[in-house]
Amino acid sequence: MGKFYIGQSVLFQKKFTQEDILKYAELTGDYNPLHVDCEYAKKSRFGKNIVHGMLVMGVMSKILGTQLPGCGSIYMEQNVQFKKPVYVGDSVEFKVKITSITNHIITLETNVYSGETCVVLGTAKMLYEGVE
Repeated sequence: MGKFYIGQSVLFQKKFTQEDILKYAELTGDYNPLHVDCEYAKKSRFGKNIVHGMLVMGVMSKILGTQLPGCGSIYMEQNVQFKKPVYVGDSVEFKVKITSITNHIITLETNVYSGETCVVLGTAKMLYEGVE
């Protein structure tokens, strides 16, 4: 576990497209019109299509599983608060930072930003069993 330290962090950027939304809807069956129907979403409080919250967190899973802590880690827990919507076409920045390490358990901040605004506030616990 010597390769990890408190404060270690990674950043990842992603622009969500309508194609991303439709692929996610097809995979999960979540065709909520707030995500997939432009006319419906225009009439909603959001004014346009929003990205599925769990699609955003699926990208977070990719970061945790491939970057920090990366290969050899597995989710134990994820806490998440969706503070603001992510809209189709938005570019967001994922910020992941280690906050504690205990034995083989790594706790991380898992926040997502649109510009300066935190749109997703989260923490994760990962079990790390990587082979050195």
